[in-house]
Amino acid sequence: MSIRGLKVALNGNGRFKYKSPELVVDHLVVGAGVVGLAIAQRLCEKFPSKSTYVVERHSRAGEETSSRNSEVIHSGLYYPPGSLKTRLCLRGRDMTYERCQKLNIPHRKTGKLVVATSSQQSYIQNLYTKSLRLTWPPHSQPVSPETTPVLPTRLISGDEARSLEPELSKDISAALWCPETGILDSHAFMESLEKDIIDTDGGELAYGTRVVRVDRYQHEPSGDIPDGEQGWVVQTLTGNASSDTESDAFLVRTLINASGLSGPFILNSLLPSKQRIPIYYARGSYASYKGPGTTGVSHLIYPCPYTGPNAHAFESLGTHLTLDLNSKIRFGPDLEWISPPVDLDNTSEDAVDFWMKHLVPSDSRLGQMHQAVTQYLSGVQLEGMQPDYVGIRPKLVPPGGGFQDFVFHTDYASDGCKDGNKEKGPMVSLLGIESPGLTSSLAIAEYVVEDLLGKE
Repeated sequence: MSIRGLKVALNGNGRFKYKSPELVVDHLVVGAGVVGLAIAQRLCEKFPSKSTYVVERHSRAGEETSSRNSEVIHSGLYYPPGSLKTRLCLRGRDMTYERCQKLNIPHRKTGKLVVATSSQQSYIQNLYTKSLRLTWPPHSQPVSPETTPVLPTRLISGDEARSLEPELSKDISAALWCPETGILDSHAFMESLEKDIIDTDGGELAYGTRVVRVDRYQHEPSGDIPDGEQGWVVQTLTGNASSDTESDAFLVRTLINASGLSGPFILNSLLPSKQRIPIYYARGSYASYKGPGTTGVSHLIYPCPYTGPNAHAFESLGTHLTLDLNSKIRFGPDLEWISPPVDLDNTSEDAVDFWMKHLVPSDSRLGQMHQAVTQYLSGVQLEGMQPDYVGIRPKLVPPGGGFQDFVFHTDYASDGCKDGNKEKGPMVSLLGIESPGLTSSLAIAEYVVEDLLGKE
């Protein structure tokens, strides 16, 4: 089946008309997932006297991707060395551990085994070689960067791996040990960010509030906004409001589009239809497990991903074993690409949330998941697997599209500065922020606020 991407644009049907702004906001973050909250928290910390608003269409934080993942603190192992995914995962990993320790956020550094059969040993050998060559990312301050590895790993034999996890299949001939991998309570982590935001004078969280239109601000001589302002007019609706007569309009000096599964929609509303950015969706199912074949498991266990044409072209890290903080065992996520229904125009706003119908767990994936898991844990029984929950990953490339890095797209309300002045009124759109987005969230915030906006 051909997988279709969505090319939806916010307010593509023209339902909401331009509205003059009623007040000025310094920073507005769209989306209260973990990444949006982290950016807002960083802005509040850096600019405590300025206004920083977060708007989220759901009734609470992290309702989409942030609460439907493996809750893993990734070590930074899998991605190309020069990529933003590697840089921000390495930096974010250490920032996450530091925040969890400082604020007593539940977490555990479990370590991870990437296990390999004899035909897969070259893959983990290449991962190991890459880990030795990685350098510390910007903003890191190791005590001794020349001698302290940013990503410590160790190649071990199959027997050594089984000494750590005795239930591993006899077909596992080698493994890569990654001690920096861990797990955390993502909800407690997000709650800590929310608290930081609302504890500052200028921080505001607005749940149940959706953005319905975004425009470059055009000064109106008869309006209430002083001359010289640059930014974006953002219209929002709160609660059950449904018309532009009920919407609020803000002039936003700096706009952060961190809307995750809706990431390109705001940006697409500013682009010609032929230049709109498609977004693809990958469904991942998780299964809980109680039964034989996992006795005493205490580490995360990952198979080697299917990599396709090159070492970085994997679409998923494979159906791996993770633990929660109560040592409950889960398998997943698997990978299932989904498309909008054929009777929906993929440029229509009616198609925006089609993926929500795919969030209902079912046992239809258990057979395939069991088959994948028994490649490295042969004693796991299908009868012990139960559907747990489902997550959706935002993808910028379709199946077979190869590696896709995080994308940070910056636009300016000044629209090229035809008057020769410096560009003003930045909007940063974060696109394709899937795994390792949770691990990278604090580093993404640092990158956006210090590196991208810091140049302003």
